[in-house]
Amino acid sequence: MASSSVGRRLVACLLNVSEARRKDLVETVAKAALYDTEGVRREGTTVLNIFNDHDYNRSVITIVASIDLIREAVLSACEKACGLIDMRAHAGVHPCMGAVDLIPIYPLGEEVGVEECASQALAVAQGLTERVQGSSAFLFGWADSPLHRGLAQRRKDMGWFKRTPDLLAIRPDMGPLPQKRFGLTGVGASPYVMNCNVTIDSQDMALGRSIALAIRESSAGGLPGVQVLALPHEGAVEIACNVESVKLLPGHMNAAETWPSFSIGGQPYCHAPASLITARVSELAGRQGVSTKSTALVGFTPHECRGLAELALSQGIAEFWKEQRRLRM
Repeated sequence: MASSSVGRRLVACLLNVSEARRKDLVETVAKAALYDTEGVRREGTTVLNIFNDHDYNRSVITIVASIDLIREAVLSACEKACGLIDMRAHAGVHPCMGAVDLIPIYPLGEEVGVEECASQALAVAQGLTERVQGSSAFLFGWADSPLHRGLAQRRKDMGWFKRTPDLLAIRPDMGPLPQKRFGLTGVGASPYVMNCNVTIDSQDMALGRSIALAIRESSAGGLPGVQVLALPHEGAVEIACNVESVKLLPGHMNAAETWPSFSIGGQPYCHAPASLITARVSELAGRQGVSTKSTALVGFTPHECRGLAELALSQGIAEFWKEQRRLRM
């Protein structure tokens, strides 16, 4: 009988791996989070979603478990990924540095603090470099103590945005100098980060970059918490956004009441809704006579992730990604 989800201290790991064109391989990585080497199911763990992008050659696997169980699930998936993915043979339009490119851990409710997620992220980074000889990692967010530098800054420090990063120039936080086979993995913790991608009906990369610049948080009039890249995608340009959760402060923004919000450790957070990002991109593209083609949310909002995790765990569904369409109808 499936156990109740009441009292679970849930966290999510949106594991980014540098492979999408071999979907069976990606599913094998996901299953490694759910089953031990003997094929025995790990209780209290579910994979909610697998998002594959062929052009990016990148997949995002949404693993959810209690804070006490997440480390082993994630490490097992990472071990499998490092055994199956060789960065020397990787090709894709999305920047990446590692076979396992990113391991972010997010709290999914008031019961777990970001500091606890950071502790687990550090344990994952250490465990990865111990279990996979030759792997290396850098830290970001709350795991990067005491500076708490954000992912965008740490990626810039490491040369992630360069087309051909100089691995010999990188000094990882854990492990040896990065090897070409495994590359470099970012490991960290923060309040939830969504991925929202808006495709414009154009192949004009200059237009895409101008839109990305306009909506980026660091720009005047940009959207709080939004980090953006413009990338070629399926014969068009995709405005690929990381949507970070930001502290909800008095007078922070006029639209705060309409932005989805949640609480961690008594501190209210909110995030820019996908509808606002889409509207802003549509407006900027429209000024140049260009329309938008589609918007894709990679995974879920924080509320959706929590709700679906509770549903999956209460019903004992490990491979939820296979069931979610049926269950959400």
